[in-house]
Amino acid sequence: MTQHKYSPKPDTKYKMFRDWLTNNLGIGQTRKEQVYLEISKSVSLKDVSYWIQVLFSAGIATLGLVLNSPAVIIGAMLISPLMGSILANGLALAAGDVILAMRASLNLALSCLTAISFATLLVWVLPFKEMSQEILVRTSPNLLDLVIALFSGAVGSVAICKEPRGAVTSIPGVAIAVALMPPLCVVGYGIGIALSLNFSRGMQVAGGGGLLFFTNLVAITFTAMLVFLALHIDSALARQQVRAWRKTDPGSAWMRDILEKLPASKRLRRIGSLPGRFLLIFITITAIMVPLNESFSQLKQELYQRQQENDIRLAATEVWENNFANLPNGDTRSFISKLSALPQKDKLIIHLQVITSKLYTPGEQNVYVKQLASRLNKSPELLKLKLVEIPTASNELLRTFPEEKNPEPETVITVAKLHSDFIQETKSALTNLRLPSNTQMVDYEIISSERSSLTIRVIYLGDRDISPDAQDLLRSDIQQRFDYPDINFVMQRINSNVGQVSFNNAQLVLEQDKSPRLDKIGALLQKQPDLQLQVTVNQQTNETEDIIQQRFDAIAKYLVEKWNIPSNRILMNSGTEKSTDAKMKLVLKSSNKSL
Repeated sequence: MTQHKYSPKPDTKYKMFRDWLTNNLGIGQTRKEQVYLEISKSVSLKDVSYWIQVLFSAGIATLGLVLNSPAVIIGAMLISPLMGSILANGLALAAGDVILAMRASLNLALSCLTAISFATLLVWVLPFKEMSQEILVRTSPNLLDLVIALFSGAVGSVAICKEPRGAVTSIPGVAIAVALMPPLCVVGYGIGIALSLNFSRGMQVAGGGGLLFFTNLVAITFTAMLVFLALHIDSALARQQVRAWRKTDPGSAWMRDILEKLPASKRLRRIGSLPGRFLLIFITITAIMVPLNESFSQLKQELYQRQQENDIRLAATEVWENNFANLPNGDTRSFISKLSALPQKDKLIIHLQVITSKLYTPGEQNVYVKQLASRLNKSPELLKLKLVEIPTASNELLRTFPEEKNPEPETVITVAKLHSDFIQETKSALTNLRLPSNTQMVDYEIISSERSSLTIRVIYLGDRDISPDAQDLLRSDIQQRFDYPDINFVMQRINSNVGQVSFNNAQLVLEQDKSPRLDKIGALLQKQPDLQLQVTVNQQTNETEDIIQQRFDAIAKYLVEKWNIPSNRILMNSGTEKSTDAKMKLVLKSSNKSL
């Protein structure tokens, strides 16, 4: 093996610091030789127990992520064996050991591929594929994850250099594996979702998990390199021991033979100068910081918004309790059971639910809005109060409220007005609800009963069902718009392709078995007044042109006379062509522009 021609000596201050550090950590020359040799041996591809640990760790982590179980995920952390390869990369960069670098990189790449493939297989065969919170938190890494990985890598490297208290990878594995195997399994989960349910959503999840793993990989490698340099693990005696071992190690001999055949083998021997290696890893970390900084900025914005919401809720609670919660004699009048703040367009909507012994007048509600606006330094016009009052048994409620001298229309709250307000609020919440492409909202239904929560049934037009993942996103969107987490959400599809009807050659009378299909369409058009029927009329090659309009008129007449469908809702497609049969294609369209 070619030796280095030149190795710069450290200056006196650096040598004094290095000696002080190694002496206080109890790392002598013998321990340095052991660490270098053990790390070199840990990247063997023939260790069967290592691959068993990779598979078991990946399986446990994947199931823990899907089940949203931190305890199960911790179990995968404790047996994760990936730290050996990562620390070997750090030592290779510190020592300029190209053989160790190649073996460690190959071992790590195969380990990652094995873990991801096994996780993908598990997700593929599982009957449930819920997006748990444990998965979500590993799809948006930020700069804080990079800092955590830097600290973890330093602690792990120092721990492995001290006198061993177990296997070479077990000490740092306990502290750091949290950042290794779970993100890899998130990548496998995302690929499994992409292959089985939703490609774009799955690849987004896989990309987030991959970025987190790569962040931790680069950060731990970098800090391990710094620690190994500071402790001078690659001393002359340690290198001599490793060279002697490699002469008898088949894996090292195989890698050495591959390097000898490479045209640039001489330059690769030292992996460049030490400043060059530092520059390489700094460039990598800088590149990673770009997407991490974007996620960090988003996290800061979310925390800022959450803080604002907390401040608004605190102010709303204090204003209510100080001025409206008690009667003039000091007795309790009401207490807050639920409070939330929801920004909507240019206004701030305050949803307030109170349990009260005396209902609040519109005048009192207006005073509350003004006081809260003053507390928040906002204009009262920018605040809107939605007060839900739950009365308690009280003589005050059993008596009729006295009439005010000049009652305003808003003071009379009737069931009809409450129903109208609720319908208007529902319509406003569902306005501009974004459905997936090739689907269109037709109508919605509100279902309520004493035995179940409020249910919103969205009726949409499309040629296929909306995927479960897309329905989950829509459900979350609707719950946020209503600020009502217990609301049920049901999707009901109307198939836009309603089939075909046929005419006999040169005839204007429908085939007898096609009338029931038109009856079904007529009933649907009657039930959904915003739907239109588009008819594509075909003629056979031996038929005249005028038969097209006549056949369309026959279909339209049937629906108008039997089902009272307005003729302007029955449209003829202009793309009529001659064909070998006289089949009429029927497609439903929606004319609803308000939703």
